[in-house]
Amino acid sequence: MKGDKSIIIIDYKDLLVEPGNSSISEKLSKAFNKSSLGVIAIRGIPSFVETKKEFLPLAYKLAHLPESYLEQHLTDEKSMYNAGWSLGKEQLKKDQPDFHKASFYFNPITDTPGTDKDREKYPASYPINLWPEKGKVDGLESKGKELGALMREVVARLAAHLDVHISNEIGVNCNMGDEMKLTEKVKGRLLYYYPIEKENGEIIAEKNDDSWIGWHCDSGFFTALSGDIYVDHDTGDIIPKKDVDPDAGLLIMDRNGEITKVDIPEDCMAVQIGECLQVISGGLVTATPHCVRGISSTWKGDGRKVARISFPCFVDTVPGFQLSVPPGSSREEVLDSSVRGCAQIPPLGERWENDGMKFGEFLHRTFQKYYEWSS
Repeated sequence: MKGDKSIIIIDYKDLLVEPGNSSISEKLSKAFNKSSLGVIAIRGIPSFVETKKEFLPLAYKLAHLPESYLEQHLTDEKSMYNAGWSLGKEQLKKDQPDFHKASFYFNPITDTPGTDKDREKYPASYPINLWPEKGKVDGLESKGKELGALMREVVARLAAHLDVHISNEIGVNCNMGDEMKLTEKVKGRLLYYYPIEKENGEIIAEKNDDSWIGWHCDSGFFTALSGDIYVDHDTGDIIPKKDVDPDAGLLIMDRNGEITKVDIPEDCMAVQIGECLQVISGGLVTATPHCVRGISSTWKGDGRKVARISFPCFVDTVPGFQLSVPPGSSREEVLDSSVRGCAQIPPLGERWENDGMKFGEFLHRTFQKYYEWSS
């Protein structure tokens, strides 16, 4: 059954106020309490809307480059496909490599994050960027870095306010504001969701909700979301959202097991909570399962092949950060705070193997476990 919760919205100017003196504390509580969706939207970010409009459509050009070029020049198996192009590598469903969407991963802060030793020890956390050669998708690198850096800056400001909120609740300062401000562990993921088709070309969607991307929880600390756009797969023309299946898009499950369709306003950036913040807050804030539903076969559209484009940006700590429960909390409390109604997600306790596990090791274990769980 679909819930009817609406996304909580705050204004960017409120993030500029000294944490602890802001008027947004009540909204933070509503956005991240035990019955919430674990997501908040921020409106009024300078240059965000303009940069997003310039960057997102470039996914169409990227996805229409020759397959041979994408596979030979823009894929990185060593990083578990966490840099460059990835199509059909991920499995969030049993025995089903995902060909419904393609990803282009990059670090918007630096092309070579960490040290040589860091990159060798944590290849999935610190991959080196891969960019198309000049003339292939002009603006992809410059606009991607501009948008990703802006999203990281907003996350850092929000994290500082969340530090105060968490401290007020459990008496522990997580110091995420400083961590997010200084980190190089930032991963942008430009997503292109292909029209789901039958062999004869008829556009359909599977009956289940997660037809465009399977149910999962974000495994890191914070995920910034650009919102989405829809395009004609054949021409790249933008399709207004009013002309798209209203049931398609992001779905989130809360701790009560209710599923809500979440529409991020076009003038807003949103932020979701990841499992690592759940750990270090003692389960006060919780990562919520989410998926993306494709266009329904019963939707009466105009016959165009509808593709979806979005850009999440994952902002995390250094890989050596220890995932430890705060004083006064326990591992059991953290695990008990997880949303339990989504059987497709491997349990947090099987990936966060012990209190104090390093983030980079947890991330690598999570990638492995999702593949094992799905297969």
